[in-house]
Amino acid sequence: MDFELSEEQQMVRDMVHRFGEEKIKPSAAQWDKEHHFPTEVVREIGSMGLMGVTVPEQWGGAGMDYVTYVLVVSELSRACAGVGVICSVNNSLYCYPVMKYGTDEQREKFLKPVASGQFEGCYGLTEADAGSDPAGMRTTAVLDGDEWVINGEKKFITNGKQARYMVFAAVTDKEKGYKGITQFVIDLENTPGFTVGYVEEKMGIRATSTTEMVFDEARIPRSAILGEPGNGFRQMLETLDSGRIGIGSQALGIAKACLEEAVEFTCERKQFGKPLSAMQANQFKMADMAARIDASELLLLRAAWLEDQGKPFEKEAAMAKMFASDTAMDAGVEGVQLLGGYGYCSEYAMERHMRDAKITQIYEGTNEIMRLVIARHVIGKR
Repeated sequence: MDFELSEEQQMVRDMVHRFGEEKIKPSAAQWDKEHHFPTEVVREIGSMGLMGVTVPEQWGGAGMDYVTYVLVVSELSRACAGVGVICSVNNSLYCYPVMKYGTDEQREKFLKPVASGQFEGCYGLTEADAGSDPAGMRTTAVLDGDEWVINGEKKFITNGKQARYMVFAAVTDKEKGYKGITQFVIDLENTPGFTVGYVEEKMGIRATSTTEMVFDEARIPRSAILGEPGNGFRQMLETLDSGRIGIGSQALGIAKACLEEAVEFTCERKQFGKPLSAMQANQFKMADMAARIDASELLLLRAAWLEDQGKPFEKEAAMAKMFASDTAMDAGVEGVQLLGGYGYCSEYAMERHMRDAKITQIYEGTNEIMRLVIARHVIGKR
């Protein structure tokens, strides 16, 4: 087995790491404090081809692989988890379904501007009564001549306030249950009847917006349908599988940031006449962090490699997302403990890392759902 990155992959990783250190990390605390969406930095990321990492160059992307995508999102998230998820949602939840299920006409109109970084995209699945159970969604799409009439509300939409384009799911045939769900892709600025609703006040990832998206007799073209009617549920599951690699990578970046800050602080801070890093109890905490971070990265790279090879990766993506997000949360909690009172104060980034880490256990499928997905594969072999 070859664990070595290619020359191009190493070059991209190093480039994004430098960019994160120079352009993102110095402002991350301020963005968090002000709930500021860093548009200029996002545009720079787009100019580097990173808002459409795996999208072919023909459609505005960088034409790279999913292993590189893991490296990109983890490095961005190491500097700022909010920026990491802006990139992840754009790539995994918007570009992926438009690229995979869209027509060439849709790719030209809806994919190019987003993959090239000119505009943001978002994804509308979650509703008040439909999160872990997407089949419970109530947003409806009714065909009226050459238009679909949309009614309903989507919740917790990342990038919702800034996004120009959106992929969303709606019920087109109530009698068919989950087989009556269809996905659409639209230009939000040209959708009468659509409004951005409530903007959430969040614990973490404050550099991105999380909003309610409201459709009140909204009208979209008949051609807005993504793929075939009734295939939306299957499309959503496949999209989320890919998206879990992105969120796992975000969690990996957060965990790495926790370990780096913990090492730096404990090597400099002295108690009882010696550095905190010389104390065995603290060494054990950081050793556990390091081992779990490496294991998370290997799980993510395996899932990404399988996706690159066109092989099934649902179980592997669920494992990677679950393990990496649990690792990030543990690293945040232990990191705060290692810094003591300083870790609890916003003067140090550790308290932000802990707040940011929590959401990675929740979105793109809660870790409880991830365990169900994994168990289904394990038990299904009997």
